[in-house]
Amino acid sequence: MADDEDKPETPAGTPPVEELQAPVTDGHAVPAGDATEIAGSAEDAPLEALQEAQHAETESPGETAEPFEPSAGHAVPTEEATEIAGSAEDAPLEAAQEHAEAEIAGEIVVEAEAELEDEPAPRVKPAVPGAHLEVDIVPEGVDPLGRSEAYEDPYAIETEEPEQAEDAQEEEPEEILSKPIATAAIDLASGARYRATGKRKTAVARVTLRPGSGSYLVNGRTLEEYFPRVTQQRNIRQPLETVGYQERMDVVARLHGSGISAQAGALRHGVSRALLEADPNLRGELKRRGFLTRDSRAKERKKAGLKKARKRPQFSKR
Repeated sequence: MADDEDKPETPAGTPPVEELQAPVTDGHAVPAGDATEIAGSAEDAPLEALQEAQHAETESPGETAEPFEPSAGHAVPTEEATEIAGSAEDAPLEAAQEHAEAEIAGEIVVEAEAELEDEPAPRVKPAVPGAHLEVDIVPEGVDPLGRSEAYEDPYAIETEEPEQAEDAQEEEPEEILSKPIATAAIDLASGARYRATGKRKTAVARVTLRPGSGSYLVNGRTLEEYFPRVTQQRNIRQPLETVGYQERMDVVARLHGSGISAQAGALRHGVSRALLEADPNLRGELKRRGFLTRDSRAKERKKAGLKKARKRPQFSKR
């Protein structure tokens, strides 16, 4: 009895333990029949589920899913939640549609702009440079530069009158210097001789003034023969023209040294100093006009290491 009490009770309909236990052969357990069936059903479950799904699709391809019927213990979604869920699911599709519509509209706009650009612009007549200017015709016989007559500038500014007055004041000294000296008093006796020496650079002129008709004798030749340049002839005649004796005195000169230009300057300087010997009162006027000033300009001496006074040999780095 004690042994019966110690055994655990088994529920009704359960096979005895001895039946469930598999016989052991050669140290390995042999599965029972029920265990073999359970294992086979577990292995065939995925294949059976796939076959059932294919069978359901072939039988009812157009059927829709049955509406969701909540059961006891499950929360029922409200209408607002359902609408929000539906709009959230449709949002990507709507965005794609809007994007496609925008691309189509952009292509239409681009095509319209291209058509407008392709249209040829109306041809505009090019503007002629200076077409708005008036033609300035110079009549025949009229000097266009206004050298013969005073030219009136229609675009002149009225405030230029003070400048013209200043120019007139500047021209007055030049006019005074060009006028002959009226106070000259030179003795023109038949035996009068006035001698002086003039210099310029290395040229030396020994000048003699005497009463005569205004002729020049330079180294035995006339002025025009010895000094062919008109500017040099004019410079030599200036001292006598300033005094007013250009037709009443003759000039005899001996020149040597330097060149023609320097000899012309030396002759002028000698004539001026000879006039000063004839009338010492002419010093102020002659000096103010620059006839008595000895021109000290001369060629600068060559320096050691240089080609000339300031010209240097070409620099060579190597």
